Amino acid sequence: MSSATILIKTPKMKFYDKGFISKYDDYTEIQVFSAGKTVLTLKVYEDQVCRDTFECQSSKVFNSEYLSSNYKDDFLKTLFDKEEKELIHRDKENGILIKIKKD
Repeated sequence: MSSATILIKTPKMKFYDKGFISKYDDYTEIQVFSAGKTVLTLKVYEDQVCRDTFECQSSKVFNSEYLSSNYKDDFLKTLFDKEEKELIHRDKENGILIKIKKD
């Protein structure tokens, strides 16, 4: 588990605060907190994304709904699994900005 400052800004999602990225054998869990409360929990698998506020969706459906249908199915998992200390994914065409700054 590593703590990080996480920004996820898309036309349908806006989260920016401290959080944790936990890697498990078959999925990566992303948690974002605001004022000490969990505001977002995502369990990201190779082929699906599970969020605490809805049932699991295939990665393809999640991407087309919240990101872009042009993204590879494993885009989110690949992004959050990277070891870099600071990551920025900027997609002006689709209005998406994802920043991860690990502590």
